[in-house]
Amino acid sequence: MKLASLKAGGRDGTLVVVDRALKHAIAIPEVAATLQSALENWRRVRPKLDATYQALNTGATRGFDLDFAALAAPLPRAYQWLDGSSYLTHIERARKARGVEMPPGLRSDPLMYQGLSDGFLGPRDPIRVASEEWGVDFESEVAVVTDDVPMGVTPERARAHIKLIMLVNDVSLRNLIPAELAKGFGFVHGKPASAFSPVAVTPNELGDAWDGAKVHLPLRTHLNGKAFGRPDAGRDMQFDFPALISHASKTRVLGAGTIIGSGTVSNADRTTGCSCIIEQRAFELIDNGKAVTPFMQYGDRVHIDMLDASGQTIFGAIEQVVQAC
Repeated sequence: MKLASLKAGGRDGTLVVVDRALKHAIAIPEVAATLQSALENWRRVRPKLDATYQALNTGATRGFDLDFAALAAPLPRAYQWLDGSSYLTHIERARKARGVEMPPGLRSDPLMYQGLSDGFLGPRDPIRVASEEWGVDFESEVAVVTDDVPMGVTPERARAHIKLIMLVNDVSLRNLIPAELAKGFGFVHGKPASAFSPVAVTPNELGDAWDGAKVHLPLRTHLNGKAFGRPDAGRDMQFDFPALISHASKTRVLGAGTIIGSGTVSNADRTTGCSCIIEQRAFELIDNGKAVTPFMQYGDRVHIDMLDASGQTIFGAIEQVVQAC
C-alpha cells in the first residue's frame, strides 16, 4: 500500500491512498483524515485503506490524477524524528578526512540525533537558505515510520512496529555544524527541515527487497542531472532498523508516527558513489589532500529515488532546488 498527504487540509495535510503506479489517488476521510490519525488507529483502519488501494490498482476506483507538487511529506509533521548513522563507512571516511578517530563503542552503540519535526518539506519543496556560505548538502537516506513502541523494546519485537518506509533528504548545513558540535551539545542550526519522498509504503510493497530489517535496493542520487551515487541501502548497514528502534526506545516510549532514519547510505565499495557531498569531499581530501567538490549553490538541484527490480520508482522521487530565503 502507498500513502501520501496533500498539502491542503491544514498542518497535518489530507491523507490519500495512492495507486502502485503513482498516477492516481483518493482521499477517504471517513476512514482516516490524516496519516497521523491512521497510524494511531492502524489495526482498525489498515484493512479499509488496503481495500481502497486494491480498488485503485484494479481500476474499480480511479480517484484523481496525482500531482507530486501538491504533496506535503507523507507525515507533514511528526512527534519525533530520530536519525541514526548506521553506515560506518560514511562515518569513518568523514572522520579520516578530518584526522579524527572513531568514537569508542561505535560498532555496538549507534549514533542518533533528534531533529526538527514540527514541519517537514514536501518532495518538490525548495531548500531555502539565507546564505550559500552555510555549506548546503543533501543526505540521501531511508526511513521507517512506527506505530506506538513501548519503552525498552527489543530488536526482535521492534520489527512488528515498522508500519511504513519512505525516503528522506536530511538536509545539512555543513559549515554551521562544526561550531555547534564544538559546544558539546548537538545540532540546531546545522540541521534544517528534512524532505521526504512523495509516498510512504508498507513493507510488503518492497517484496524480497525488504527482509524485515533492511531495504536491499540501490538508493540513487543525482546532482544537477548527473549521477552522484547509487549505494545499496541493505549493504554495510551496521545497525538495521529494528536495532535503531530498540536504541531509540531505551529510555522513552515512541509514539505512533515516530520516524527513524538510517543515516546517509554508504557502501564500502567506492564505485557505488556517495549519498552526500561531504563524503565525496572526504574522498578528495584522503586521496589528494584537497576537497574540490563544492557544496550546493542557489539553483542547484538534487534528485533522490529508489527503483524496483523492473525499473519503476517505488516511492516517487525527491526533487529539490536550492533557493535564497
